Amino acid sequence: MINDKEVYNVMAALVPLYVPMILAYYSVRWWKIFTPEQCSGINRFVAIFAIPFLTFHFLSSNSPYTMNILFIAADTLQKVVILGALFLWTAFAKRGGGLDWTITLFSLSTLPNTLIVGVPLLTAMYGDSSASLMSQLVFMQGVLWFTLMLFLYEYQGAMHLFLNRIPDSGDSIITTFTVDPDVNTLNGNEPLLVDLEKKENGELHVMVRSSSLKIFNRSTEMCCAHLPKRRASSFSTILDLQSEGFEEMPKIHEEKMCKRDAFKYLLNSVKHESIIDTSSSPKVIEDKEVKIVHGIQYPLSKGPKEVKIEEKDAYKKQQMPRASVMVRLTLSMVWRNLVRNPNTYASFFGLVWSLISFRWNIKMPSIINGSILILSQTATGIAMFSMGLFMALQPKIIACGKTSAAMSIVARCLVGPAVIGVTSIVIGIRGVLLRVAIVQAAIPQSIVAFVFAKEYNIHADILSTAVIFGTAISLPATIMYFVLLGL
Repeated sequence: MINDKEVYNVMAALVPLYVPMILAYYSVRWWKIFTPEQCSGINRFVAIFAIPFLTFHFLSSNSPYTMNILFIAADTLQKVVILGALFLWTAFAKRGGGLDWTITLFSLSTLPNTLIVGVPLLTAMYGDSSASLMSQLVFMQGVLWFTLMLFLYEYQGAMHLFLNRIPDSGDSIITTFTVDPDVNTLNGNEPLLVDLEKKENGELHVMVRSSSLKIFNRSTEMCCAHLPKRRASSFSTILDLQSEGFEEMPKIHEEKMCKRDAFKYLLNSVKHESIIDTSSSPKVIEDKEVKIVHGIQYPLSKGPKEVKIEEKDAYKKQQMPRASVMVRLTLSMVWRNLVRNPNTYASFFGLVWSLISFRWNIKMPSIINGSILILSQTATGIAMFSMGLFMALQPKIIACGKTSAAMSIVARCLVGPAVIGVTSIVIGIRGVLLRVAIVQAAIPQSIVAFVFAKEYNIHADILSTAVIFGTAISLPATIMYFVLLGL
């Protein structure tokens, strides 16, 4: 039976998490202390330094040899059951959603904010033993589930690339591909050029590379470096205009001049590059055929021919490449994202050190441990502060509409806990371990899931609402679960 003291301990663990979040919210909305650029800097510190150091410290200080296999199995089975149900719904339901809805609903129902909120909350509820269980979930999230999310998002981006951005190739089948090293993701936000090369056997080779807009930007900078500074009445330089508050107009004026001169420079200097043309009139560039569809370049042949600007529906019948091609393309993009993510290294080295440390009882040198600890201790507070900044920068708390908001709360607070409750009982978990499994599934939405949704532009408004609204109601929801499960 839950007594008043235990409820107070839970409140004492949760309320301090909300203090930095509330301060951050008012700092932006009411007090105007931070600008959006300064908020971006704080968020970047959290992503690059605070969270990776906290992840490393948390994993390295908990023994992997005491991992609770049943607990991990119940959590894994929950995610497999939900993901399988969503795939079946997508495949067979007449009004089922696509892969984008599968990804979104999976995120909402299975990915809680375990590291920042789950650890202090579950420790206050069920003691220090639950912290070890949370470390196991943090590792599984970082190594397996967030990687799976990244795979699904990149697979969705690859499907969009092949279906909507590569023109119809007739009976030819895409069998191989090459992705330029400058291309880091297929999220659709980065302009890409796609070349199709037809082999002798009729198969196609796809070459994906960064848009020549990057070349245009570099040329813009070079041209601007040689442009004379414009003067405005009684102001000596652009910096003077900015210091007096006149920032936008001079910047826009100078940028237009730079882009105009840079475009002239490119037209005169580029001999063997295709140019993206957004006009509707046919053009011939030098002595090469340039065929462009909505900014996408594909096979060039010799001899002057006209550019064909085709309609959007002309390439919707593009055949999908073989499954092995899609998987290899997606895996290559996932790898590029993982090697650029500092949390990947934090999870890996944290696990490796814990394996060594607890196997041979080797202690980390105090000078190194102190350096890691001083940064990791900032993570929880600054992460909640960053969440408050994020909430304050949103135009509306409920950005996706009331129906979608209700759906996100149901998935977060009801579906996830219910499914893991069933899978835990099926596996044989009872008692306190069952309560920990259910409560951790009901804590607020992982902010990493929103970061992915925002980057790939897939239902970011729903994930935003889930993070903001879910964090706001997590206090009464978790206390309700704690009390009901303790009866």
